[in-house]
Amino acid sequence: MGHSTKTYALFAGFFCLALAAFTQGLLPMLEPQSTTNKVTRVVRTDLGELKWLVSQATDYTPEETRGREIYIREGCVYCHSQYVRPVTGESRRWGPVTQSGEYAYDTPHLFSTRRIGPDLSRVGLKYSDEWHLAHFWDPRMIVPDSIMPSFAELFDSPAAEVGIVEDAAGNRTLEQTTVTGEIFDFSKAGDTASHMKVTPNKDGLLFIRHRGKYPVIWTPGNEFEGDEVKLVVITDEVENLISYVQKLGTNRGKWRDLFEPQRITFSNSSVPASDEWIDFGKTVYERRCAGCHGVEGDGNGPASTFLYRDRARDFTQAVFKFRLTPSGSLPTDGDMMRTITRGIRGTSMPSWHMLTEKARLAVIQYIKHELSVDRSDESDPYAIFREEEPDAPLHIARAPVPSADMLSEGKEIWQASKCWECHGPNGVGDGEKAAGLIDDNKFPIVPADLTTGQFKSGADVIDIYRSISTGLSGTPMPSYSESLDEDQRWALSYYVLSLSSYRDPLTREPLDVPDAVREALNDPELQAPSSAKAYTPDTDSTALGDLFGGRAWASKHGIEVGGDADAALQLGTE
Repeated sequence: MGHSTKTYALFAGFFCLALAAFTQGLLPMLEPQSTTNKVTRVVRTDLGELKWLVSQATDYTPEETRGREIYIREGCVYCHSQYVRPVTGESRRWGPVTQSGEYAYDTPHLFSTRRIGPDLSRVGLKYSDEWHLAHFWDPRMIVPDSIMPSFAELFDSPAAEVGIVEDAAGNRTLEQTTVTGEIFDFSKAGDTASHMKVTPNKDGLLFIRHRGKYPVIWTPGNEFEGDEVKLVVITDEVENLISYVQKLGTNRGKWRDLFEPQRITFSNSSVPASDEWIDFGKTVYERRCAGCHGVEGDGNGPASTFLYRDRARDFTQAVFKFRLTPSGSLPTDGDMMRTITRGIRGTSMPSWHMLTEKARLAVIQYIKHELSVDRSDESDPYAIFREEEPDAPLHIARAPVPSADMLSEGKEIWQASKCWECHGPNGVGDGEKAAGLIDDNKFPIVPADLTTGQFKSGADVIDIYRSISTGLSGTPMPSYSESLDEDQRWALSYYVLSLSSYRDPLTREPLDVPDAVREALNDPELQAPSSAKAYTPDTDSTALGDLFGGRAWASKHGIEVGGDADAALQLGTE
């Protein structure tokens, strides 16, 4: 009996190995591509609404294809899966459940079965390119307990450190050597348009994002006081790898704008300040925040040199952009909780919704009571949040229903308020004043490209209204609460949202949406609130894939849905 059991076990084991080899090795060779490229994606309509649409996935660009090859070559697939499963709440953590059409152009597929690292099928646009640069250089810069290896070999990093010298115009620049001469163009010292401001971190690590420029060491807050730096120069390989990673999940469009954890709001949420909560907050901060914001909260963490576009917040000044409180006021704990939970889209600040509420509340107390302190007089530090109170928050009523007339009014307000001077006539951030803008810390600041749809304060019209009303403290963006009445601010908010209508969130290019489909989606009565009820242009078929339009759309167009089709609608897909 024992011999037979061993024989059965041996054959069972061999069968399982053979099945795995067939499904993972042979089958992808025989059927290397998905049979469909159909996916459901979120689009923003001309009226600023977000709706699901049955659409098609797009192929990789040459740069993304090269990045995918590097991803495979470097063994990323060994630790990271690319498949969101419809079990155990994965959609609450990562985003929409995977659809087969997303893999139409994957040869081979990179599903993987291991999650030593996080699943990456929804990582596109979760972080900025800057975050990925720091992460590939040294993952422990921003995730101290990460087991991911460094991919420093993807960068160009000369072994010898480079000295800092002063040029004829009084600028601090880098010493001209054989090595630096291949990276920079020192002949452009007199051409300010060719200057590139670069800021080392406290340890003297200096990231170089462009070749062929003239380097100017920019340290307005004494971010680095040494006289030598170690260069880390961007390469095509790391750029291609990041372009591939940013592609992942973006075939589903602006799904992140409807992702519940990044739409959470708080009227207020707080705990009384105490040593126990502050100590707990310090632990959370050092594990999650110090890599960018710095141990002292001054925005000069180890990764800061990579954050050339959106530098991390300097907490020591207690100046916060995203608030419901008036311009110049401190934020409430609810404001800070909203920002930490949602993250700040398009920057290196991700959503921290997976942290426990207690951890988020605790880190707020640490930021407020230990980091937001004016220590210019060491003998008498000024604890800003203990000495001052936030002003009463702005009350925002329910957003009005958008209309074409409202958009027309918003466009007129855009012109009259001269929003185009910074954001550009088409909202891409290229206004006539854009090049010279700086924040309160004297770092260059780039006006938002409103066509991307990645709004830092949030993707809802209420979020845009809030930013227009309160302004963004510490930046050139003022408050319009006195110059524009409520109706004007709502009209302007909807117009701002419309600038990203029917655009791909990654490429920013217009989507190929037929006029008839666009007209249907622009109808506020059309409901397409989920992937399972996505609007589909094809109404002739009764197959499950063609019923994404949902009961509301079918009813409006005189189509009766019942029987098996009705059951299919109830089942749907994620």
